[in-house]
Amino acid sequence: MLRFLAAGRFFLLLTLLSWAAPAQAQPTADTLLAIPPPKRELRGMWVATVENIDWPNQRGESPDQYRREYRRLLDAGQRAGLNAVFVQIRPASDAFYKSDLEPWSKWLTGTQGKAPADGQDPLPFLIIEAHRRGMEFHAWFNPYRATMDSVTRRLAPTHPFRQHPEWFLRYGGQLLYNPGLPEVRAHITRVILDVVRRYDIDAVHFDDYFYPYPDPGKVIHDEAAFRDYNPDGLTKLADWRRQNVNILIRDLHDSIQVAKRWVKFGISPFGVWMNKSKDFPQGSDTRAGQPSYANLYADTRLWLEKGWIDYIVPQLYWSTNFRLCPYPVLVNWWAQNHFERHLYIGHGTYRMLESTRSDTTWRNPRELLRQIRLNRATDGEAVGSVFFSAKSVLRNPLHTTDSLTQTLFRYPALVPAMPWKDDLPPLPVANLTLRRLGSEVTLSWQSGPPAADGDAATYYVLYRFDANERSTPHDPSHILALPRPAPGFPATYVDTTAVPGQAYAYYVTAVDRLHNEGRPVRVISTGQAGPELALGQAPGGTRPATTPPVATQPAPPKPDPRFTLPSGESPDKAAPLLKVKVKEKPKKRGFFGRLFGGRD
Repeated sequence: MLRFLAAGRFFLLLTLLSWAAPAQAQPTADTLLAIPPPKRELRGMWVATVENIDWPNQRGESPDQYRREYRRLLDAGQRAGLNAVFVQIRPASDAFYKSDLEPWSKWLTGTQGKAPADGQDPLPFLIIEAHRRGMEFHAWFNPYRATMDSVTRRLAPTHPFRQHPEWFLRYGGQLLYNPGLPEVRAHITRVILDVVRRYDIDAVHFDDYFYPYPDPGKVIHDEAAFRDYNPDGLTKLADWRRQNVNILIRDLHDSIQVAKRWVKFGISPFGVWMNKSKDFPQGSDTRAGQPSYANLYADTRLWLEKGWIDYIVPQLYWSTNFRLCPYPVLVNWWAQNHFERHLYIGHGTYRMLESTRSDTTWRNPRELLRQIRLNRATDGEAVGSVFFSAKSVLRNPLHTTDSLTQTLFRYPALVPAMPWKDDLPPLPVANLTLRRLGSEVTLSWQSGPPAADGDAATYYVLYRFDANERSTPHDPSHILALPRPAPGFPATYVDTTAVPGQAYAYYVTAVDRLHNEGRPVRVISTGQAGPELALGQAPGGTRPATTPPVATQPAPPKPDPRFTLPSGESPDKAAPLLKVKVKEKPKKRGFFGRLFGGRD
């Protein structure tokens, strides 16, 4: 993540190296512009809470105020076409949620250990608001940082330092957990699993802080732990430190999988694993001053190779023209070294809000778009982008957020699926119905029964095709919406862009929370004069089985106006229809059938 107190030092270390990285062939501008938009692509932003970088705007705000600010950030992300948010809920051994293990964060309430004024746990709100906007919620933890300074008298009585001072190291003016202690690893795992079990998060996320970034002239005094907790008898301190972090990553991955198999585990490391120039033939052709393997003891490449993490988001905060760590060189290196786990790229969009002289290419409004096009040119290896940070999305520097919305993020995208976690799609939707009156087409449906693994639909994909268009699920320009109704409620969508008199084919697919997409159900609107009613059917003419009506829950949430009938009417109170038309077609195996498998 942005090393806000030391970013200048890192870029200085880079620029002190005067030689340039060798040139490497890059895709041409015409090639990049010709790449079609992907249907699946993670698009996210980090919401940093440490030092109130992104949210809340300042310490001690009222709950109403910080809720408004959070919604504002998410609304900006939604307008930009994002589908994931990475929220820092544990910045320094503290909590933005109710915890019996660590104190409330001072960056939330103003005083460490002090609860919010309304007594409410904010985390359910943070998750629900993200899900309502079709965004995954990645709970971002800093595993080892305990304080941002060395003043311990202001720590809350419930801070772990009060009970276990022996767990901590002092380094660089901060308190840090000692990664070499088994008790520390157990505590960190316990904190994270507490969140996994109690909250509806989609992923656990770590940033780039493992062992601390080296501070010239300072030494990490972990000699006693090296002596007492070294069961393999490793002789090199660096290898022992890497092993300590490896054990945490491996064991945490296994524990998350047992607790909730659908929760992902991802890490955003410093952008360079190792430089090839340091006698590491597997390293990148770069000249980074702080590679993660040697300096942070974080062997991120090994974690991918072992399958201990589900995704990686290397922080490639340099521009395409930065000589020491050129963006294209690093994208290509990670594309060749992610071992079939998801590769998303962390973009340094905060650089556009700076007046830095170290990387002036970031002043070009086309730089971010160029980077995303380079991602897409990796032939499906780099499948997403995450922006640091949310303020750079909200503030729209150089109008880049506008440019993304109008061009590369013009169409919606599904988050890429993870077949190693779950490859079973949900069953088709039930009771798909189309009602057309004038220029409005209202579609409603219900979730099908759970699939064999117990998963039901989390959200849906609604496609629309003109009568003469070939139906294909690959082109995102045909995605009309990605409705995500509240659990247990039927979905309703009103298409207000339908042209009167024009025929359309609508397809609805169910998607589970790991983004496996099921087989479609189709409904046809003929565009005839007068009211129209049509019932859904699988492509080829087989009508899917219906399910019993979904039970009504007490106090339903306020409906999203995009997914309701005109004037807020419920389906049973809709205006009567004068003419009924059910469109049937002869059985044949269509494109959707071939794509999704099975029989139409």
